[in-house]
Amino acid sequence: MPDWTPDRIRWLVDELEKLYGRSRRIARFDPMEELVSCILSQHTTDATSFPAFTRLREAYADWQAVVDAGPEELASVIRKAGLANQKSKNIIAALSAIKERFGSYSLGSLRKVELLEARSILMSLPGVGPKTASIVLCFAFGKGAIPVDTHVFRVCWRLGLYEKKIGENKAHDVLLALVPPELAFRFHVALIQHGRKICRAPKPNCAQCLLAPSCAFFELLEAG
Repeated sequence: MPDWTPDRIRWLVDELEKLYGRSRRIARFDPMEELVSCILSQHTTDATSFPAFTRLREAYADWQAVVDAGPEELASVIRKAGLANQKSKNIIAALSAIKERFGSYSLGSLRKVELLEARSILMSLPGVGPKTASIVLCFAFGKGAIPVDTHVFRVCWRLGLYEKKIGENKAHDVLLALVPPELAFRFHVALIQHGRKICRAPKPNCAQCLLAPSCAFFELLEAG
């Protein structure tokens, strides 16, 4: 099996992009919007969370208005995103913590902060774990953080980048050490596409996978 060096990671991304095309990062939201959108998206789908985020932005003129509304009213606005009571509390608490720390409802100062420190600051906010923090850093700031969702996690452990037992949270740190920062966004998108189309759960389509010769999971199946 290959040793997953940075050069091998570059090869992996190149091979997947030959199949799925190369994705270019275009910030869909500013950092504050990305953060709130991510909190809303936890434990649900984009099809559910994005409309809830749109309703939130239409209902309130600015972030101060969201805080002033209070968790009960906010929960009624974002109800369809699921877990609305907890998410409304986390959103308001995170907004309040940002205002207290930075003096305004802005994360712009993180742009010049080193990645691990910026991630630590974000993870100190209520309702923000490594995946949410990494989405904000990768998508809104273009930093080298890699959000590990269920597809990224599954494809990586099957390929042998880490063991499945480490879990998604710790996988963030492993990938930070393996993946060149400039490839973070492309790596994230390429592996999601591969996880959805070929390396699916519970049964991957190994017969059609161009990565099978380099895959630890496929090797075990063949030995099997």
